[in-house]
Amino acid sequence: MDQVLVEICLRVRDLDATLDFYTELFDFEVASHRKFPEGKFDLVYLNSPGANVQIELTYNYDAEPYVVGNGFSHLGVTVNDLEKMHDICKASAYETGELKGLSGGTPHYFFVTDPDGYRIEVKRKH
Repeated sequence: MDQVLVEICLRVRDLDATLDFYTELFDFEVASHRKFPEGKFDLVYLNSPGANVQIELTYNYDAEPYVVGNGFSHLGVTVNDLEKMHDICKASAYETGELKGLSGGTPHYFFVTDPDGYRIEVKRKH
């Protein structure tokens, strides 16, 4: 049986701020934005250049703040120029960690946190 991962859903509190994060920092593109006012929610699908997996942002109009669970860790994104991306994230309003390497090795990743508290691991593309 062929199985392909096609989307990851994140529930968000501030749709505009979240869209800014993913489209301005990471060049994700809005594939579609569907509004369901009768159900009181919006669905926004984001494409990442070069990937076949979408992020589905679910915005519920009347939801209480979400808690990012301790079973979820992070999403991962690769970039060609890790140091440049780190500088861009550090200059932004988003919480950005330092460059790190496993077991003290050469730095090859860092974390940045989106407006809803989801962590994004940014790694050097090999």
